[in-house]
Amino acid sequence: MTQVDQNRLVDNFLQLVKIDSESGNEKEVAIEIESQLQQLGFDVERLAVPETLSNGFNIYAKLPGKLDGSIVLSCHMDTVTPGNGIEPVIKDGIISSAGDTILGGDDKSGIAAIIEAIKTLQENNVEHKTIEIAFTVFEEGGLHGSKQFDCSKIESEMGIVLDSGGPIGTIIAVAPGQQNLKVNITGKPAHAGLAPEQGINALTVASDAIANMNLSRIDEETTANIGVVKGGQATNIVMPSLYIEAEARSLDEEKLAKQVAHMVETFEAAANKHGAEVDIVSTRAYNPFQIPESHPHIQTVKEVFTQLDIEPIVTSTGGGSDANIFAEKGLTIVNLSTGMAKVHTTEEYIAIEDMRKISQFLMSYLAK
Repeated sequence: MTQVDQNRLVDNFLQLVKIDSESGNEKEVAIEIESQLQQLGFDVERLAVPETLSNGFNIYAKLPGKLDGSIVLSCHMDTVTPGNGIEPVIKDGIISSAGDTILGGDDKSGIAAIIEAIKTLQENNVEHKTIEIAFTVFEEGGLHGSKQFDCSKIESEMGIVLDSGGPIGTIIAVAPGQQNLKVNITGKPAHAGLAPEQGINALTVASDAIANMNLSRIDEETTANIGVVKGGQATNIVMPSLYIEAEARSLDEEKLAKQVAHMVETFEAAANKHGAEVDIVSTRAYNPFQIPESHPHIQTVKEVFTQLDIEPIVTSTGGGSDANIFAEKGLTIVNLSTGMAKVHTTEEYIAIEDMRKISQFLMSYLAK
């Protein structure tokens, strides 16, 4: 069996993670990826996004194949913070950062794996399916790039996103929807020492609401969290206003709706109790998606993993990804693990062997 070039794969990954690309600043890495795809013979198109979103662009690319069928492969090009000045370190087959930044395996490990798989196919004159590429900006913090992606460009009916952790062979076929709440509580200021009883403390309202709210793990399919709290001016002023950002997620639409309604009603009840005002803006971040394990797309992915002596694991996740957005736009799509671990932290790492395995999977899948 033809094998990917592990050293070349690692070298390209290291090159990519050294390019600063925190969300909104993807231009430099997008230009580098565009160049690499063009060198492989892809017809590459820059898809514009609002300048307020990113200084870069989404990438659509297509490479016709001689085998029947086509597939769209997707990764995001941005990283979370702290993601500038990454210095990758290799020790005992593990790639990590020097310790003061994230590594950027989320999601550049997927990009490197795709590029290496295609290079290996071409060098060995192996025929393959038609390959489409959908690389996005600003996935972190809102899936914004995929929301902007012009899916009319995509001809494939099925896709693979490479943006998950866990053992190689992990196939995310079920992912939750997410609803975001932005809450403004308005109380009444007063001097905290002279006349505190004349004020309405917005923090007291928020505390009352949160104490009576079901949060964290609601059930096996549903979670909820208060993530941002901002307010206060000085210790001698009864807090007149407070801003809160919260979220709820669920694999089940009815459960999600029920949890969101509970959170809204609890905020409103606390405001009424204390004589405060509350304004709540509820917006859908992304919808859930679910593909049955019996679907031919999942069966094919499982078959290729099995042929490589990798155990396929079809499972669900509590997180969202570009797969949610592309599924909403009509693609039958799964999210596969690249082996990245402890993402979004300065302890992030990835095993070289895992990178090799997922790139080998892609090469085998594309040639199937």
